[in-house]
Amino acid sequence: MSLAFGLTVLTMAYSVGHLSGGHFNPAVTLGLVASGRFQASSALSYIVAQVLGGIAAAAVLFVLAGGLPSSAKINSLAAVSNFYGGPGLSMSAAFAAEFVMTALFLFVIISATSKRAPAGFAPIAIGLALTLFHLVSIPLTNTSLNPARSLAPAIFAGGKPLADVWLFLIAPTFGAIAGGLIARWMQGE
Repeated sequence: MSLAFGLTVLTMAYSVGHLSGGHFNPAVTLGLVASGRFQASSALSYIVAQVLGGIAAAAVLFVLAGGLPSSAKINSLAAVSNFYGGPGLSMSAAFAAEFVMTALFLFVIISATSKRAPAGFAPIAIGLALTLFHLVSIPLTNTSLNPARSLAPAIFAGGKPLADVWLFLIAPTFGAIAGGLIARWMQGE
């Protein structure tokens, strides 16, 4: 599953990055605003599109998962929703994991897209970094790093995923802003 996330971002960054800037994540958009790489005036329209895209993707997964046998590993949107407590981390540990990994993800994005970085390779670094962060944190929180990715399945799952989604909206957003500010300072941009 980790590779699916990373390869999707890598592929989409190469295919539509020249059209959209390649950020498909509200936290990334806000981190790029914080880093000075994206205009705040355009952020709201990007975030709305990202959330609507996430909901559309979750709707497709909802239909597909409904056709899977109950023995399938993913047969509901609850299975792909984020979590803390129970078998996962405590609330504060989940917040810290999502905050730190999203901050690191923004650092990679800003660094890989710097004018001083090798041209044409940013999507590879970004996709592989996302794969790495998912490998580390799927067992911890089912990995968010993306508020749209968290909100969309929680809407369809309801219950605990929807009740817990606030953490996966806030932690990645603040982590991305922190990562954007740190990268801006370290990159001297």
